[in-house]
Amino acid sequence: MKQKIEDLGMKALRRIDPETAHGLALRALHTPLIAKPGPVTSDRLRTEIAGMTLPNPIGLAAGFDKNATAIKPLSKAGFGWLEVGAATPVPQPGNPRPRLFRLYKDAAAINRFGFNNDGMEAIAKRLAKRPKGVPVGLNLGANKDSQNRAADFAHVLQHCAPYIDFATVNVSSPNTEKLRDLQGPMALAALLDGVMQVRGRVPVFLKIAPDLTDQDLADIAKVATDARVAAIIATNTTLERNRLASPHKRQKGGLSGQPLFGKSTRVLAKLHSLTDIPLIGVGGVANAAQAYAKIKAGASAVQLYTGLVFGGLSLASKIARDLDTLLEQDGHASLSSAVGCASDDWL
Repeated sequence: MKQKIEDLGMKALRRIDPETAHGLALRALHTPLIAKPGPVTSDRLRTEIAGMTLPNPIGLAAGFDKNATAIKPLSKAGFGWLEVGAATPVPQPGNPRPRLFRLYKDAAAINRFGFNNDGMEAIAKRLAKRPKGVPVGLNLGANKDSQNRAADFAHVLQHCAPYIDFATVNVSSPNTEKLRDLQGPMALAALLDGVMQVRGRVPVFLKIAPDLTDQDLADIAKVATDARVAAIIATNTTLERNRLASPHKRQKGGLSGQPLFGKSTRVLAKLHSLTDIPLIGVGGVANAAQAYAKIKAGASAVQLYTGLVFGGLSLASKIARDLDTLLEQDGHASLSSAVGCASDDWL
């Protein structure tokens, strides 16, 4: 019955503006109409990353719950871990609307949000009240008009650290001008040094773009290793627009969803060959086979976002259950034994 309600709700939401629909979906999470099976887990699915025990490796990517308003229902939706944000030191409205576009023919989306959020103080208050359960992390961002964007990341982490299980340095959003410049080795090393000085017990992840050269990836792997980054998230959205069929294909912003799957997975596999840092695969995951492909390419965990736009919130628990079956069929007693087992296929 609840699956039918979700299907009807998805059809209704697709008839209205995507950003408005997303806001309504977040509010609907607080009602009993949305199925919440709790974290799906098994001995095969249970995994550890950065000192955190995840009931399963399927995580929610940053951007879905920007302002940490739906942590409680999301923690019961089948995910093994959650990432909220991005949070900036002070609130900002982001870029003008419309700024989110569905690409139905491509099972994709383009966004140019620009770090719209309620600011770190409001988000920290919500994080302080979050329920115990699945690990929750915060994506760190910088204000658009900041005079020192690198300092913004440390500022947000220092303020929110008591309430989170991990933090992600996001220098890979294409929607804040020159933000990706911070991925250069010298700038990134300085930024991470500032973040590490204030992190306390919080593991720090680094989220990178898919639009990087092999030399860029090698430089990032070295800087991340030297900085003792706990995990690398590969990848954020892409600026590439190859072979798209949908009417909104020329919209500016970051492209996510199915067109990103191959590109982001190749970056993941390349990083697996460059570093021993745990990797998190994100980009185009819409079913268990794709989640499994990310794991075999080198990911210790994966994240979803755009797949939920087309598959609904029940997708998280379905992927986790189906992934358990795939691992069993291939004779893996634990997820860790599958990590990177086919990374060479992507190189």
